[in-house]
Amino acid sequence: MFITNDDYIQVGKEALDIMKQSSDANRIAAEERALSLMASYLRGRYDVEKTFEAEGDERDHELVGRAVDIALYHMVCSLPQRMGYEMREKRYKDALDYLKEIQAGRVTPGIPTVTGPDGEEDYNNPVRYGSEKRNEYIW
Repeated sequence: MFITNDDYIQVGKEALDIMKQSSDANRIAAEERALSLMASYLRGRYDVEKTFEAEGDERDHELVGRAVDIALYHMVCSLPQRMGYEMREKRYKDALDYLKEIQAGRVTPGIPTVTGPDGEEDYNNPVRYGSEKRNEYIW
């Protein structure tokens, strides 16, 4: 899985408390929901399947942190006391802003891009260069 228990611990002590109060089924649903949301922002240009199959140090650590923030936000919303809700909401909005920056092309994560049918890297990059074949029409 893209998100591990150690990733939650690195976010902070309150993340571990939220995880302990949340059921395993709720945690897995929150993680899947977070990855689905992230995929919707990244799918246009980046290879989402390869990105989320990565494990350990092969993962983009900033994306892992943002995925954890989104998952924790969904877990907090399901808890009765909503402990730390304000902070989780702010971090959730920050994660969405980061994904919007990636989508706009202002931030470039270290993840694989979509490969074209001819093996062309970064196939969906909005910046293209080159020209058409030269016409040799002599009248």
